[in-house]
Amino acid sequence: MSVLEYVRSQTKEFLESMPKSVRKKKGQFFTSLETAIFMAEMFDFSNCGDEVSVLDPGAGTGILTAAFVDRVFKENPNIRITITCYETDTEVLPVLKNNLEHLKNTFKDSLNYRIIEEDYILSQSNDFQENLLASKNPEKYDYVIGNPPYLRVMRDNPSAIAMPKVVHGAPNLYFLFASMSLFNLKNDAEMVYIIPRSWTSGAYFKAFREYFLNEGKIESIHLFVSRDKVFNAEQVLQETMIIKVRKTAKKPDNVLITSTDSSSDFENITKLRVPYDAVVAGDELYVYLPTNEADINVIEKINMYHSTMPDEGLKMKTGIVVDFRQWEELRKEPGENTLPLFYSQHIRDGRVNHQPSGKEYDWIIDEKPGLIQKNKNYVFIKRFTAKEEHRRLQCGVYSPSDFEEYEYIGTQNKINFVDKVDGREMDTQTTYGIYALLNSTLFDMYYRILNGSTQVNSTEINNIPIPPVDLIKEIGEQVLLSKDLSTDNCDRIISEVAYA
Repeated sequence: MSVLEYVRSQTKEFLESMPKSVRKKKGQFFTSLETAIFMAEMFDFSNCGDEVSVLDPGAGTGILTAAFVDRVFKENPNIRITITCYETDTEVLPVLKNNLEHLKNTFKDSLNYRIIEEDYILSQSNDFQENLLASKNPEKYDYVIGNPPYLRVMRDNPSAIAMPKVVHGAPNLYFLFASMSLFNLKNDAEMVYIIPRSWTSGAYFKAFREYFLNEGKIESIHLFVSRDKVFNAEQVLQETMIIKVRKTAKKPDNVLITSTDSSSDFENITKLRVPYDAVVAGDELYVYLPTNEADINVIEKINMYHSTMPDEGLKMKTGIVVDFRQWEELRKEPGENTLPLFYSQHIRDGRVNHQPSGKEYDWIIDEKPGLIQKNKNYVFIKRFTAKEEHRRLQCGVYSPSDFEEYEYIGTQNKINFVDKVDGREMDTQTTYGIYALLNSTLFDMYYRILNGSTQVNSTEINNIPIPPVDLIKEIGEQVLLSKDLSTDNCDRIISEVAYA
């Protein structure tokens, strides 16, 4: 039995003995052997010396380390490897120790290992923060390979407190591990990590992206087109990716983006080389994930412009009324001092109506100014769509003249709406122009490349480059003249006016 088959069998035995529910609470999702081998193949060993050091933080059963070691010795039987594994889980530690000892017995004096049974983050936080307790010469490694725990923690969690420069909003252990692993690398050394896709955009991960993408540079990304089988023994529905990052300030010319259907089949790989600036772009350092030439073309077209909605005096905001918190203000029927409350179900065919939504309450009383807004021009957009739906951006024009008997209205929290930054009313041409942009195939594709989730995030929309307002008005005028709100018509008009 090969070392990899041995480690796989030990891992399988452990998984069968430990309930998924227990592992999920710890954020543990174990890597398949096929994925481990693929990750090990991503490293460049062409310039490594006679001795190499590898770090596996959160090592689990050691399957990533085993795949790394197997590949190194196949390419260079005379090399010496020093392994460092971090693991604190008392349930999995005996399996890890047994597997590493099996590697040691197989490769003898060519391999040494140590297991550090300490918290990976807390044991090095002083070094990472470079405070008075930091080591003068913290240990650095030639390679890091990792599958970190995927677990949201509170902001007062010791690990989050220990790494304040990468924490903004809701911390997750996976990006704390990734930050520390980059710190653990020698200059110009490489790390390969399997992590969720969520860090590539959004405000919560901004501080992490700033650290990670300034200290290191992405060289390759692997995407799973079918996202239900990444951890095929674990049944995890997770937007997951594998990244290879080099610790350097020098940007590569391009990034290799590969994709496959699942983690059990790395045979039919699609490959695409993308200019680095088309992958990592913008002040927010968003990471775009194109998988074909059409995606690259979309990114380049949108990035023709450099202003955003807030730059042009516009802003997407989130609906005000959180209905389950405001039952007392909601009403089932219209009446005195009640206003229409709009849900995402009221956005249909490019328009906003107030037909029965299927919700119990379609009305709100006007007693609390903080829960209502002026009846004026808006573009409404659904915050949530189903994964199987054709479009991610689903929007409609809200016309105040359709509800002229009301001075104010209510918007439920699962709607986003575009308004002017200063609170004044958008003119009709601008309203229809913004609708055309958001309703276009171009913007929908761009958003899908940027964000793999089904939620439309107002912060991300506000950071998308848009044409200047005079062009937006021209687009809106043509939409109004045509009286056609279809995506095909919006595509035609914006391509002629703004993206020729």
